[in-house]
Amino acid sequence: MTLVLLDTNAYLRLAKRVRPAIGIKFGQKGYVLTIHKSVEDEVHRSARLRATYPWFDGQEFASERLAKQIRLSAVEKTEVQAAQSVLHGWVLADPDSYTSGGRSPPGATDCWLLALGQVKPAIVVTDDLGMHALAKDFGIAVWHGFELLDKLRSAKVVDAPLVREIYDALDANGDLPKSWQEAKHTVFVRFFGPKAR
Repeated sequence: MTLVLLDTNAYLRLAKRVRPAIGIKFGQKGYVLTIHKSVEDEVHRSARLRATYPWFDGQEFASERLAKQIRLSAVEKTEVQAAQSVLHGWVLADPDSYTSGGRSPPGATDCWLLALGQVKPAIVVTDDLGMHALAKDFGIAVWHGFELLDKLRSAKVVDAPLVREIYDALDANGDLPKSWQEAKHTVFVRFFGPKAR
C-alpha cells in the first residue's frame, strides 16, 4: 500500500467530483488517497476558502474525512515536527531560490505536509511549485494534481467525461493551475486535442 496525501488545494479541486475522495484504493501499486487534519484546519481558518467551497463542511464530506484521515502516533508526530523544522529552516535560509517562476516559498504548513510525506512515507499531491522544488531538494515524492487525476483515469476510477468536467469546473472557478493547463494538451491530449500553435 502506498499512501497518497492530498494537500488542501488538491483536495478542494477533486473531492467534490471524485467520489469517494478519501480512503479510495486504486492502481497496481495499491495507492490509497488520504488527508490529514491540517487540511480541515486550513479551510476552517480561511473565510475565503469556506465561502468558495461551501460543500466542504457537508455531512458526507466531513464524515468521510474524519473516518479516513491519516492518524499519527506520538513518535511519528515528533519525527514529523523534527523533519518540518529542517525543511522550514532550509527554506528560510534561502527563500529566493523558491520564488522564481511565479513560485512562493513553502510556509510552515507546507513544510509540515512534506515532512509527513517523508516520515510516513507518502506521495504528497500539491500544485504548489515551491513545494515541488523543496521536495526535489530532499527527495520527497510529490505529484501534481493532474498527475493524480491521470493515475485515477488509468485505474478507471475516473473517465474522460469526468476529467473534462473537472477541468471545466476549475476553469470556471478561475482555479486552473498553469501545470494543469499545460497537461491539458500533453497528458490529456486524447481528451482535449493538441494545443493550437
